[in-house]
Amino acid sequence: MNPITLHGSSVEQKRQEIKEYFLNTYDLFEKMFELFKNDTTFYEQSESTRHPMIFYFGHTATFFVNKLVNMKIISERINPAFESIFAVGVDEMTWDDVDSQHYKWPSVEETKAYRHDVKELVLTLIETLPLTLPIRWESEMWVILMGIEHEKIHLETSSVLHRQMPLERIENISDFKQCTDYDEAPKNELVLIPSCEVSLGKKHGSDYYGWDNEYGSYSQSVQAFETSKYLVSNAEYMEFVKSGGYENQEFWSEEGREFLRISKAKHPVFWSVENGHYFYRILTSKIQMPMNFPVEVCQLEADAFCAYKSQKDSLEYILPSEAEYEALCQHVGLGEEQHTVDANVNFKYASSTPVDTFNFNGIYDVVGNVWQHSRSHMRPFEGFEVHPAYDDFTVPTFDEKHALILGSSWASTGNLITKHSRYAFRKHFYQHAGFRYVVSQKKEEEMVDIYETDVLVSQYCEFQYGEEHFNVKNFAIECAQVARSLAVNTNKALDLGCATGRATYELAKEFDHVDGIDFSARFVQVGVKLKEEGVIVFTSQEEGTLVTHKKVTMEALGYESIKHKTAFWQGDACNLKPNFTGYDLIMATNLIDRLYQPRLFLDTVDERLNDDGILMITSPYTWQESSTDKEFWLGGYKDENGKEVRTIDTLKEILGVKFELIHTQDLAFVIKETARKFQHTLSHVSVWKKRS
Repeated sequence: MNPITLHGSSVEQKRQEIKEYFLNTYDLFEKMFELFKNDTTFYEQSESTRHPMIFYFGHTATFFVNKLVNMKIISERINPAFESIFAVGVDEMTWDDVDSQHYKWPSVEETKAYRHDVKELVLTLIETLPLTLPIRWESEMWVILMGIEHEKIHLETSSVLHRQMPLERIENISDFKQCTDYDEAPKNELVLIPSCEVSLGKKHGSDYYGWDNEYGSYSQSVQAFETSKYLVSNAEYMEFVKSGGYENQEFWSEEGREFLRISKAKHPVFWSVENGHYFYRILTSKIQMPMNFPVEVCQLEADAFCAYKSQKDSLEYILPSEAEYEALCQHVGLGEEQHTVDANVNFKYASSTPVDTFNFNGIYDVVGNVWQHSRSHMRPFEGFEVHPAYDDFTVPTFDEKHALILGSSWASTGNLITKHSRYAFRKHFYQHAGFRYVVSQKKEEEMVDIYETDVLVSQYCEFQYGEEHFNVKNFAIECAQVARSLAVNTNKALDLGCATGRATYELAKEFDHVDGIDFSARFVQVGVKLKEEGVIVFTSQEEGTLVTHKKVTMEALGYESIKHKTAFWQGDACNLKPNFTGYDLIMATNLIDRLYQPRLFLDTVDERLNDDGILMITSPYTWQESSTDKEFWLGGYKDENGKEVRTIDTLKEILGVKFELIHTQDLAFVIKETARKFQHTLSHVSVWKKRS
């Protein structure tokens, strides 16, 4: 499945192309799950840090609905419960809740029926959404393409998890043809790549769909380096294993040694040893070790091999950088449309092929076969901006913990095989990924602080952790103090719309446990970083491009002794997961007028509170159609009789049956935009006690 172009001369023809692209992807994704011998396999975990497989089966359909709702393309959900439990939890982030006790998974048949309903919805939208060509970033049809490309990612990542599922749960089906060309591996050698100038990134208006991290620009002069002619084969890596590479800790980084301690690994995850003989797991079977296939390892294992080989050969081998990989692509003549080349991609095989099969002008598998680990972290290009439909696709990976993988694999389709695609995973994660090594003078640049390029997150860091202005006290602290003073019980609290987490920590001074939830992982990760690393760094805008760099520490804030009482999660206030319940306090801070359907929250919030529980709502009531369609506003308009409708009156009407209004006040806050520009706002505080 090559990607479809965003351009064209016929709208109807483009609709048909998108329809076929969607159906091909949707059907192939479901075909991948036909590998399971029975329905019980859907409820097994192939890897301990991941959900049961039923989550991934439902997740890609849920993604369509959640993004369409988020962008107000549709207003009605298909199944709110499914669109909550299948929403988040795929990348081992701290805010991804993979505790199965928190979920009541639906049956396979129910999930299949749900996927069918989503399929019909998307097909209808493909036929009816407004469409002009070319399809652009702001187009509603872009969100449809986003859902398709998202499912293509999960088609590949699910196939990785399926390879880790016990074979007795997997059956071989004819749709996935696996390569049987097993032989001895060619001897690897180094090829010189001359020095050159490289430019990375693409412009809006390009021919193909792109994720946010692909846009922008970056240029670099790449010094001459040497690269391995072939990907590292199972045979070449076997030397490392048999030489005690997994036992010799000098070859492993600190993170790598921790990986060995936790995993107990003695060889790559897709290898096994029986009676002294090595075997290799492909998608649906176990075969004798194919020495000429590329080895598949995590980035930490690839790094360790390079350290071993460096010592053995008295050369310094490292993984290539993103820029060096681009230089390699230029050297072999790969053009803009690398998905058109002859390579092991697009499920040509449902397995790797020998490392000397696909020749790119003297260097093999420059793209395809398996992804190639790099030493580069995921970082934004100049001009990076998030897409409003999926603002946390990439930003959470700007944490210096996610390394780029390059070049695509046999299971890559669509955007995954385009020239500008950029994907990154944590270094201990397995994909269909191997590596080639380089001898290079260029080392990776110094680590960077992750929020220095995120203006909005930095502004909220300044708001919640920065200085006070115009004698207006810190809003997060003041809100927490009001809530603490009115709470009847102090066992468990929820800070809903927690942003960067300051009020979550303040509530933990009084409550035994506090959950901080925000819609965007861009904000949630600030509270997580402060908790895990004890420090956050952000920029404060001063004038033009001038900024002040600021650092806040857990120790200086005085939160060291209470941080264990906090937890941070990504979630949708209009459709929270069912396990978020049993609270003595729910504090919804400046949230109600930013929800797409606020009544979805208000109508059921009592179910999440204990008896005598307190609900505290703060809001300046700045209703705007960019956040909430006018039909869902709670106030700020005249009704059909010309009567003014105020938000507090609507809150009384909605909440009055189940709550008693016990306190109101105005609370000021100031947001710094620049050194000479500030927002001064009054937020209305209403505090409600749940009726017995």
